[in-house]
Amino acid sequence: MNRHFLTAAVVCILFTACRQIEKKTTNTATGAMPKDTAGVPEPPRLSYRFMQKKEWQSLKDSFEGARHLDLLIAINRTDSNHIRRLDSILVPSNFSLSRTAYLPFPEEVDFLKDIHKIILFSLHAQAFAAYENGKLVLTGQTNTGRKSKPTPARLYFTNWKARKTTSTVNDEWELKWNFNVHNSWGIGFHEYALPGYPASHSCMRLQESDARYLYGWAEQWILKNNQQVAAGTPVVVFGQYPFGAARPWFQLAKDPAALTIHLDSLKNYLATSLPEIRKQQQQRDSLLYTAGDKKVNGSAIKNRSFIKAAENVK
Repeated sequence: MNRHFLTAAVVCILFTACRQIEKKTTNTATGAMPKDTAGVPEPPRLSYRFMQKKEWQSLKDSFEGARHLDLLIAINRTDSNHIRRLDSILVPSNFSLSRTAYLPFPEEVDFLKDIHKIILFSLHAQAFAAYENGKLVLTGQTNTGRKSKPTPARLYFTNWKARKTTSTVNDEWELKWNFNVHNSWGIGFHEYALPGYPASHSCMRLQESDARYLYGWAEQWILKNNQQVAAGTPVVVFGQYPFGAARPWFQLAKDPAALTIHLDSLKNYLATSLPEIRKQQQQRDSLLYTAGDKKVNGSAIKNRSFIKAAENVK
């Protein structure tokens, strides 16, 4: 009798425990079972510390080659040549994450899903991001205009491009993978030296790999009879760099999230630009899909092949 009673009690306890587990693990609204996260490690948390030049020089060979160097120059807003000249550098606690984890822009922006392509430059963070339908496709460091010739924060559109051109300010400045964004002001983004702070003559400097990627990814304007009939890719420069103060990314040593650009903040930065961006995008799309067999700049066009007409613009 006691044995039967004990057996029944054990069965009852096990049944009740199973019901409790099912109740906790089942979504009561949909009846769906959530993903099993048991044993899945949390993503490693980032922290940063300053490494003095003497220590940096003695340990540089211990870093794992190109990948570590790529992250270090991105974090310190510089390039592989200038990082060796810095008195100290910021070094992350681990190098295992993707490049996006060390830079401030979000990987997805829902309110940009209807925007085909857009490039954003943060003057404060000295970083850029390229989005395609709201998804981040490239991000990296930049050095914008110096204090005496700052890069104006505003909405631009890419115009013409050139693999190699000479600056109109100084004919000794050779600009590679140059993409103009304001024809009369001579502002654009291109490959050039990144000393680790705003140093340009209003342009947005990039390392070679990033400049080359954007050169092929962004779209030129479309001209007809030497007049613009469609704008290129929107480029928004926003924020303000604190000239005379410590470089903003130095704050990462105390707060790893100090430069993070949250979606609400990004939406505020872009609020005044989005109506014009959508207007220009609609105009370009309409032109591309209704162009038929017309000719622009002497090139035969049809539907989206119309964009190839702009490739001859210098």
